[in-house]
Amino acid sequence: MSQNLQLFSADTFVASETEAQRLALANDADPREADLSGIAVIELHFPKFSDGRAFSQSQLLRRRYGYKGEIRATGQVLRDQLRLMIRSGFDAMVIDEGDAEAVFDISAHEFSEFYQAASDAPDTIFQKRHRKKQEKAAE
Repeated sequence: MSQNLQLFSADTFVASETEAQRLALANDADPREADLSGIAVIELHFPKFSDGRAFSQSQLLRRRYGYKGEIRATGQVLRDQLRLMIRSGFDAMVIDEGDAEAVFDISAHEFSEFYQAASDAPDTIFQKRHRKKQEKAAE
């Protein structure tokens, strides 16, 4: 959703919102069933790095249900998943590594274009190429 991702180290993280403003959504929960009124932050947990259900939940919350508040990833968040988390609609991540900022600097800039549309970019690379060809032909 945003390149302004907040990345926190788990050992120093302190939530700024109250518990009443935060909803921790279980991995097997359907986001459609959650009451989001008054919720400023939704926490989606990664119990292990190979469990990607939180990616789907984030996409649903952003693209289908139009959730505008913060979506925060917690649990087994790995460096190589950070860029995909941004693309899926996460705003914040709490990771186990101590140097969270350095981890983000490396992973956020590994890729400049993507084949698939996502929360952060609705156009596919094919749509972008087609538009460029049309613009060039119109010149």
